[in-house]
Amino acid sequence: MGLIRGMVRTAVVAGTATAVSNRVSRRQAGRWAAQEPQQAPTYNEPQYQQQPVYAQPPAAAPAGPAGPVSSEELIEQLQKLGALRDQGILTDAEFEAQKAKLLQ
Repeated sequence: MGLIRGMVRTAVVAGTATAVSNRVSRRQAGRWAAQEPQQAPTYNEPQYQQQPVYAQPPAAAPAGPAGPVSSEELIEQLQKLGALRDQGILTDAEFEAQKAKLLQ
């Protein structure tokens, strides 16, 4: 008889736990359903604030020759370009194009 009594007690405890769990779930779902209409955005109100529109900055004039470049500055710039080419950052074609711009 002790075995049957233990099984009945387990069934009662499990049934009670299930009933309590279901009741809590239903109560929670009811609370969420009551809150949804209050929290739902309406279609008349924008959901997000509109970002301010800023004026475009004036376009900068294309950089032309800034004036005569000293030979020391020219050599320094060519050395920097050569280093970039040696490191693999610039291809030979890019190096030649930049070199031609500097030598004009």
